[in-house]
Amino acid sequence: MDQNIKIAVDAIVFGYEKGTLYVLAVQQRFGKLADRWVLPGGFILNDEPLLMAVERELKEEAGITVNYLEQLGTFGDDINRDERFRVISVAYFALVNPKNFVLKADTDAKDAKWFPITEIPQLGYDHNAMVNLAHQRLKSKLTYQPIGFDLLDQEFLFSDLENLYCSILERDIDRRNFRKKILSFGIVIETDKVVKMGASGRPGKLFTFDKTKYNQLLKGNFQFDISFA
Repeated sequence: MDQNIKIAVDAIVFGYEKGTLYVLAVQQRFGKLADRWVLPGGFILNDEPLLMAVERELKEEAGITVNYLEQLGTFGDDINRDERFRVISVAYFALVNPKNFVLKADTDAKDAKWFPITEIPQLGYDHNAMVNLAHQRLKSKLTYQPIGFDLLDQEFLFSDLENLYCSILERDIDRRNFRKKILSFGIVIETDKVVKMGASGRPGKLFTFDKTKYNQLLKGNFQFDISFA
């Protein structure tokens, strides 16, 4: 029996800045969904691996490259998710620091924009469902894998890390226990640099994530596990 099914990839890209979690969306240029906001993505090429297709679409439609990409899931149970023809989409989610990029829409994207997670419009296709699932995955992984550092500057105040966890998990944390737990792993290093903090102008020490040390620890029985009181 002949099949007439197309395979696509879509990317949920999270960014974080000043206590707000953002999601990247692009505005479609052509077709029935012209001017509608959707997730970056598109059809894979015949000789193209899935991961390479996601990276290409992000570069073409929004002008960004990402360091962290994880496959989220496959969307295709709704055979009418795309009214043109049957499309199965493999969704990925990524984490970036928005300050590292200048968005540049191209190809079939008319515009690219960061939306606060609480202000995402009604996206085309089933892309809102993808965002919701990716958000839940992000909140879960944040407690057992140090992916949050991909959202921060290379050097950061410890309070920035605390605020990131509070913002994404959408709840308060015991900051004293959190700091003690994070520092006990030995993967967050205190630098000799200080910056002024807030209106008070108090000096605050900068920290950095030691990814090399973390990768070395993973070769053993190390587990990054954050318990919140």
